[in-house]
Formats: sequence, structure tokens, C-alpha cells
Amino acid sequence: MLKNTGIITSEELKPVLPPQNRLEKGPVAIIECLQDIPCDPCVSACPVKAIQMQSGITDRPQLDFETCTGCGACVPKCPGLAIFIVNMKHNVPGKALLSMSYELLPVPAKDQEVDALDRTGKFVCKAKVARVINPPAYDRTAVVTIEVPADRINDIRSIKV
Repeated sequence: MLKNTGIITSEELKPVLPPQNRLEKGPVAIIECLQDIPCDPCVSACPVKAIQMQSGITDRPQLDFETCTGCGACVPKCPGLAIFIVNMKHNVPGKALLSMSYELLPVPAKDQEVDALDRTGKFVCKAKVARVINPPAYDRTAVVTIEVPADRINDIRSIKV
């Protein structure tokens, strides 16, 4: 349970995961922000207004999966590193793309092999870095996209370089 460990449980994760039919359409965000804290930079970052707060700044962000284009503008703006972009329509059979914020050094490079980790920091598998975006506007928060086994897309949430 999140309250005891700080790690999202599979039950808590269910409402924030896009439905299968939305995953099949292409990239979409997953927001794993489950604490009621005063924070809303993801709302203003979204160019299509797919992220809303239901009752104010201390509410949890709500994502409209059908409106979300998976552009990733929200990913580097989340101070809690709680937003990920999942792309199940990858051109490699059995693989998917997962984009996440990365604030450590060294920043990985495209085509580098990294360790994909779960929410507790445990090794899941090796992953290949597909893309790294790190412009000055992101304020030293790189967005790293890794290629991972499609069936592990909801398990992996970090990398180790």
C-alpha cells in the first residue's frame, strides 16, 4: 500500500492505466501521482488540455486518455517524476517504448544499454535507449525513452546507467 511503503500497489495502479484499446492507438501518458499535494505543473504543460485537476491544486491529476496525444510535454514538468509515456505501437515485435524523466548523471546516450528497474529499484531487464531529449528548457531533467519488452511496460519505472 502506498501509505506504508511509498510504492504504488497494483490495485492503486489500475485506475491510472490506459485501457487496452487506447494503448493500441499509440503513445499515451500514465500519471502515477497518487498523493494529494499542492502541485499542478502537468496541467499547464499539456498543450491539448488532457490533464485536469478535479477540485483544485491539492487534488490528483486526472488524465483524459482519449484526448492525450502522448506528446510528452508533461513528463519533464512533473517534479515527482511520476509521469511516463507508453508507446505500444513500436515497430519492433514484442517491444514497446517507455519515456521517463531522468535527473541523474551521467545521462545515457542513444543506443546505450541500461538496466531497467521496477518501482522498488530492482532489476527487471536490460533495455536499449531509443532517444534522449535534454534541452535547456527542461532544466536538467532529461526525458529518456527506452525500448523494453511490451509485457513489462507497467513494471519498469526507472533505469540505471
